[in-house]
Amino acid sequence: MFESFGQRLGSGRGAMLAALLKKELLATLRERSSRMILVAPIILYVILFGYIATFNVEHVPYALLDLDRSQASAEWIRRIDASPVFERAATLSNTAQIAPAIEKGEALVVVAVENGFAARLAQGGEARVQAVIDGRNSSTAQLAAGYLSVMADTFNAQWASGKGAVEVRYLFNPNTLTRWFIMPGLIVMLSMLQVMVLAGLSVAREREQGTFEQLLVTPYRTWELVLSKAWAPVVIGLFQSTLIMAIDVWWFDITLKGSLLQIYAVLFVFTLCVVGMGLAISARSRTMQQGLLTVFFFLVPMVLLSGLFTPIENMPAVLQYLTYLDPLRFALQAVRRIYLANAGWMETVRMVWPIAVLAAVSLPVAFHQFKKRL
Repeated sequence: MFESFGQRLGSGRGAMLAALLKKELLATLRERSSRMILVAPIILYVILFGYIATFNVEHVPYALLDLDRSQASAEWIRRIDASPVFERAATLSNTAQIAPAIEKGEALVVVAVENGFAARLAQGGEARVQAVIDGRNSSTAQLAAGYLSVMADTFNAQWASGKGAVEVRYLFNPNTLTRWFIMPGLIVMLSMLQVMVLAGLSVAREREQGTFEQLLVTPYRTWELVLSKAWAPVVIGLFQSTLIMAIDVWWFDITLKGSLLQIYAVLFVFTLCVVGMGLAISARSRTMQQGLLTVFFFLVPMVLLSGLFTPIENMPAVLQYLTYLDPLRFALQAVRRIYLANAGWMETVRMVWPIAVLAAVSLPVAFHQFKKRL
């Protein structure tokens, strides 16, 4: 492949550049342990995220206290028992048993149906049900309260009209699974981690191995050295993204709605941007340790500000402005919309142009740093 590339560019500089590109790729892949590190952790992380990083509540033990004991309360209780989320752990007989059931961990929620429940419904009013929830696990408690609230609203509407309540349909994520929100984002995020590390250590590794001085006496131009250092991380990043996408589609059955060509276009521009940042860091770093620490100094805020796990709209206003400097934010939005909603080319361009602008800044900065150090 490299020989034919060199022939197409000519027998002179083209062959030299092909040899340099080959050398950089082999330097990364020559050891079996290095190849395993580029593949095995990615597979492990994707599977762990797919099964562990979820905000869905699938099992809520609850205790029941029915003080009304009417047909209406029996119908309400039947709906809770029929839910795949709630599982009755205890049936209480008086209010004094509520606090011990929560404190001992027997139930996350106690549903208390008060006296007069059926009478209020018969009079056309809304019957209230008290839900006592264990607040020690706040995220699960909020989700359980939300589920009960939706069930209560539906029950009141149906009981009052005798007809069905409003039917809700979720587009793009029919079952509202957190996995469908997180996993497409990992196509971008996980590959970014190793791409930036590889780029951030490339020049520092040459310095520590004593081969950087050899580059100084070679006839290669600065842009050729930058291209050779960017080549391997870009190829590896696209390969890792492909591997993650395959796991999303065939392991987790997350349907790919959009165009692969659009996704790869976004990934290519984003990877170039990240590689530019990594190379600029590497050119400035004297040692691999310094390069690695600097890379992680930037990686953690980039992930936190990207909106991978929490909506950007929920962040403080100052942090929302900072997210515009984060290329991962725009890449996540683009890949998610293409993957789940089949976004068109025009919408993709509107989401990707900020990444292209950031790449147009990071790559020249990397070139300038290389030229300064050579």
